Amino acid sequence: MRITVTGSIATDHLMVFPGRFADQLMPEHLDRVSLSFLADTLEVRRGGVAANIAVGLARLGLRPVLAGAAGKDFTDYDAWLRETGVDTGSVRISETLHTARFVCTTDADQNQIATFYAGAMSEAKHIALAPIAEHAESTGLVVIAPNDMEAMLRHTDECRSLGLRFAADPSQQLARLDSEQTRRLVTDATYLFTNEYEAALLQERTGWSADEVLQRVGTWITTLGPGGVVIAREGRPPLNVPAVLTLAPVDPTGVGDGFRAGLLAGLGAGLHLEAAARLGCAFATVVLESVGPQEYKLVPAELLHRIEGAYGPAAAREIEPVLAGLS
Repeated sequence: MRITVTGSIATDHLMVFPGRFADQLMPEHLDRVSLSFLADTLEVRRGGVAANIAVGLARLGLRPVLAGAAGKDFTDYDAWLRETGVDTGSVRISETLHTARFVCTTDADQNQIATFYAGAMSEAKHIALAPIAEHAESTGLVVIAPNDMEAMLRHTDECRSLGLRFAADPSQQLARLDSEQTRRLVTDATYLFTNEYEAALLQERTGWSADEVLQRVGTWITTLGPGGVVIAREGRPPLNVPAVLTLAPVDPTGVGDGFRAGLLAGLGAGLHLEAAARLGCAFATVVLESVGPQEYKLVPAELLHRIEGAYGPAAAREIEPVLAGLS
C-alpha cells in the first residue's frame, strides 16, 4: 500500500530544562505568566509531523509520498529525506519563506512547552492531491496530519471527492478549529488519530458523543502515553493495546508520529489492527529513547525483541515477516 503523508515539515529546536515546570507556576498568577527557563542543552533536528511519519514509514520498508510545503532552506533536508526513502517530489518549495520551526523545551517530568512558527507551511493550501494520486498510482491511504488549516480542509475534501481513503490526524490544530471545520475534517475518515486530551477536545468541538464520532469514522485510535492505545470501532468492544514500556526515556518529541508510522506500516503489510498497533507501540518506544523525532536507529532484531517482551512470542512471530529484510 502506497501512503501519501500530508502535513508539516519543520526544523526542531529542542531544549532540556533540568527542573519541573510545575514548580515555577503560581496558580494565583496564571493570568500573568512571565517565565524564562534556563536550558542545559540544545539540539537542532529535522522534524515536522508529516516528515516524521514519512521517515518512519520509509524505515519500515515503505516508499511514502511526502506532500507538504517547505522553504528555500530545504535543500539539505530534502536530500536526506530522499536518501532515507521518502518520495519528496510533491513537496512545494516557497520562494520567500523559511521552512517551519518548532521550538520546544522539555522538563524533568517529560512535560513540554513549545512554539511553532508556520513559515512556508502556510503555502500548503496550494497543494492539490489529484496529481499526487495520479503520480503515486497505488495510493491506498492519505494521512491528513497537522498542517495549514486550509490545506487540511482542502485535502480532506479532495479525498472524499477522489474516493481516497484517509486518516484524520488533527492533533494540535484542534485548538484552532471551529465546530464545522472539525466535523469536516473527521467525517468519513478510515482512521481517526487522537491522544486522550484531544479525544475529549474533539467531542467538545464537534458537539458529538463518542458514539456519534464512531458513526462517522471507521476506526478511532487514541493514544494514552504509558497507558498504551485504545482502538474503538462502532458496534464492537474497545480494543486495548498496552504500551511497550522503557526505563530510558529521552525525548517525547515525535513519539506519536512514530506510533502512527508503525501502525500504518503494519496495516500496509497486511497485519490485523491489533498486531499493527503493537508494532506502532514498539516503534514509538524506539523514538522515545532518542533525541529528535528522526534520529533513532532502527534495529529489526531489537524491535522484535521488544515486541516479544511486551506481547509474547506469538505476537512477535506474527510481526516478524514485516521486519524481515530491513536493514
